[in-house]
Amino acid sequence: MTALIHYRAASGTFVPVWTLEIQTLPEDTDRILDAVMVVHPLGYGRYQRNASISATGAETAQPEPGSTTTTHADGFEAGGTETYPMVELKISIERDVAVLEKVMDAVMEVHHYEEPVIFLREDWASRATYDPKNDNPNRWWNNGRGLPDRVA
Repeated sequence: MTALIHYRAASGTFVPVWTLEIQTLPEDTDRILDAVMVVHPLGYGRYQRNASISATGAETAQPEPGSTTTTHADGFEAGGTETYPMVELKISIERDVAVLEKVMDAVMEVHHYEEPVIFLREDWASRATYDPKNDNPNRWWNNGRGLPDRVA
């Protein structure tokens, strides 16, 4: 995979990144992103605060004795199954341990769990040869449809 560092096409390049996939409540994504933005711009090309948020799914677990669930949820018995709504919030940062430490500290400070489910992957992210005046008919500013409808 290190050969990708030498990849150069007319359309662009790839850069090494770490992708963090954070499972969280749907209503907590902005709080997590706002906290991360204090320590990292989450840049992607000429855009900041880049992230993807999955559709709402579910997460499930069986808390053990001494977990915060068995400690703080009245009547909950260890080994019982709990299932809650969740989304996967994905962000990418450069592969720099000091940056990762700051981002993880920010996420851990505002996440609702004491043991958030966070996956860290080594990925390669595309970086396009940027031309805001590109006349490609597939680009949103040329296709007659414009930007898609905003979700929020």
